[in-house]
Order: sequence, then structure tokens, then C-alpha cells
Amino acid sequence: MARILIIDDEKAIRNTLREILEYESYQVDEAANGEEGLQKIENEEYDAVLCDVKMPKMDGMTVLSKAKEIDEDLPFVMISGHGNVEMAVEATKKGAFDFIVKPPDLNKLLITLRNTIDRKELVIETKVLRRKASKTRDIIGESPAIKNILDTIDKVAPTDARILITGENGTGKELVARWVYEKSLRVKNPLIEVNCAAIPTELIESELFGHEKGAFTSAIKQRIGKFEQAHQGTIFLDEVGDMSLSAQAKVLRALQENKITRVGGEKDIEVDVRVIAATNKNLLKEIEKGNFRMDLYHRLSVILIHVPSLNERRDDIPLLAEKFVKEVCEDGGISKKNFMPQALEELKKLNFSGNIRELRNIVERLVILGNQRITLEDIQKFASPINARDEEKSIYERFSTLQDFKEYVERIFIEEKLKKNGWNVAKTAAEIDIQRSHLYNKIEKYSLKRNEGLEHN
Repeated sequence: MARILIIDDEKAIRNTLREILEYESYQVDEAANGEEGLQKIENEEYDAVLCDVKMPKMDGMTVLSKAKEIDEDLPFVMISGHGNVEMAVEATKKGAFDFIVKPPDLNKLLITLRNTIDRKELVIETKVLRRKASKTRDIIGESPAIKNILDTIDKVAPTDARILITGENGTGKELVARWVYEKSLRVKNPLIEVNCAAIPTELIESELFGHEKGAFTSAIKQRIGKFEQAHQGTIFLDEVGDMSLSAQAKVLRALQENKITRVGGEKDIEVDVRVIAATNKNLLKEIEKGNFRMDLYHRLSVILIHVPSLNERRDDIPLLAEKFVKEVCEDGGISKKNFMPQALEELKKLNFSGNIRELRNIVERLVILGNQRITLEDIQKFASPINARDEEKSIYERFSTLQDFKEYVERIFIEEKLKKNGWNVAKTAAEIDIQRSHLYNKIEKYSLKRNEGLEHN
């Protein structure tokens, strides 16, 4: 059943529209002004909004603009008793689906609403399909490290400089490589990806450079390698630190001379390839151990881009979580869910050993198992592993300092005591043996709130 929000300051208009829409089996909510309407849009999910243009305090055009910031896909149908062409054009530019003049024609209103809802479904389906088809997602974050990465990509992408991307597993190294490719002058030519860690050592040379028929027992036909496939394009060598020394030597020659030789072949083949490499290993230490060639390292690292771990950019966690919850809901056809502010703050305290991949898995788990509005309790219940040993390990790894751990335990302790005493501050202060003023300070420090409102005693 489609859900419609009516925003209009005239109660008679709201009642009339409600009766018409409910008769047509729509579920209807009302808002008497723009601020109330925006609050409902932020907290609930709607299939369409009918919004009056002329309203006191906040007019419909402002509501439309602010609502699009909350949910860019939410369709608006603007209604006005003073409509004109200029107003209709302005509404359309701001993202309205249609503009109807009061009093609305019943058939036109119902047809417009049906078309609006159908269009929204198509828009979401298209976004989901594009996201599944494309591996290039937005790089989300406002931390200095992410801004520096984005700035570096803009500078180096149009060049042919080789790039070495470093960082832990799950931090988004592949995404950085894809954006370098998307913004490069080679974007119309292929991007060939090679996971060096996933290819057996004895096969990696054949994978990278190809082989001639009969080069070895199973070589029943000629094979074109990844370097040839990437000719005039880009090759992405992921986990390059896992490449064998013999393969490293051939990669070095390809970079030095722009030539390769197929396994079992004698003919040199010229290749024009831009190389982007990535690794989760410290290559300088691998060089000391004799596992990686120093000359290859210097060839690959013309530009160095380090992708920080999620624990190093905790302020980006709310942005990522909000992005993931929207994607998970859209992909699964689940009604929109939102994070409560305290839940996002709790997410920032977790230790993400698996980085962004782990965060997305946690968000998906919260969407499936959590409430419509994901709460602090949902984070505490579902974000950590259920297994007791894993849970015990994660809670100790979650904090880098003793003070952080003490504050975490103190907040849980105080909140539980307040709940036990029905949020009676005086009684709780006496029970835990601190002054009431100190308890108020703790409540404010940890942003503890009772749903019905804090009792002041």
C-alpha cells in the first residue's frame, strides 16, 4: 500500500485529500506546516508528497528543497491556488514531479500520483541495477585523509604516472584505483584487474604475459595475457606484494622497455599500459626480507597513495553507515531505516579490523535484525559477534586507551542504574554514591536520554 504525505496549512484541504486518497486505498499522513512535514520525511518513508506552495513560516518551495537534501528520490507534487507558469517551472527545476492548481481535478490528481509512484519505483530499480553493474562507487568521507586522496586522484589521474596504493584489507584500495582509471585519459580503453594473491605462483607469468601453444603440458592453445589485453589501457595489479620474484622480474622489464614475451615464446610484443598497483603489505619490509625487488618498488611507486584504516578516520563512519543503510534497504526492497544519533556515536567506538567491508556487513545485519530506527541498543546487540569469545576479544580491541574503556563502562553502568530506578536522578545518585550534580554532568557528557523525557528530581 503506497504511503502519501500531505503538507498543507489548511485543515479542510488536508481532510478532503485524505478522504479521496484513503478511498483509493492509499495510506495517508498529514502535516500542518513545512517544519512538521520535514520532520515526518526525515523519520518516516513515503512514496510521494503532496505539498502546498503558499504556507506561513516555510513555503512549499523551501520544503521541496530541504526534503530533496534528506531523500533525493522522494517525489513531490506541488499544489497551489495561485499557480502560474513561472511557479510551475521553478518547482520542476527544484525537483518536483508535477504541479497541480487548486482545486485539483480528481482524475488528474489520482493519475499524477500513480505516475509519480511508478516513476519512483523505476528510479530506485535503475539505481540498484546500475550499482550492481558498476564496481565504481563514490569515495565517501570528509576526513583530511580522504580529501587528500581525492585531491591526489584529480591531480595524477590525467597523467600516465604509475601509482602504488597501500593500506589494510577492506579499506578501499580497489575503489581508489577505479577512480584513477575513471578520471584518466585512458578511460575509453580497458581496465584489466589482476589479483596477484589469487593466482598460483606457477601460473601468474602465464596470466600476466600469456603463453604460446605447447609452452607447457596443458598449453593446448595460445593465450593472450593481461598486459596485452590492457594495451593502451590500464592494468591494476592488486596485492602485488604476493607476486613471485620471477614474475616481478618480467613485470620490471615490461615497465622498463614497454615489451613483454609470452611464456614459451621468443618474440617481443610491445605494450602501452599504465600500471596501478596495490598492496596490504609493507613493501620496504618485504624488500629487507628478500621477498620483493627494490628496483620494481621504485618503478611502481612514482605516486604513493595510502588509504587509511577505518579506525583512523572514525568521523567518516556516520557518513558511510548512512550510505550503506540506504543501499541495503534499496537492494533488498526493505522500507527505509534510519540511525539514531546515539547509534552512530556507538558505531564510531567499535574496532573495525575488517575496515569498510566489516562496516557494511554490520550495517546489513542491523538493517535485517534491528528496529525501524536503529538504536544504541541495536548496535550493542547486533554489531559485535555473538560468540562470547569473539565478543570478549572485540570489546578489548575496541579501545586504544584505558580512559576510553573506563568511560565506555561508566556510561553503560550509569544508564542501567537510571533505567532500574525509572530515571529518578536523586535515587540513582544516592544508590551509586555520587552527588546529584555530578550525575547530571555524567548524563550530559554521555548524552543519556530517556525516551519519555528525563525526570528532574
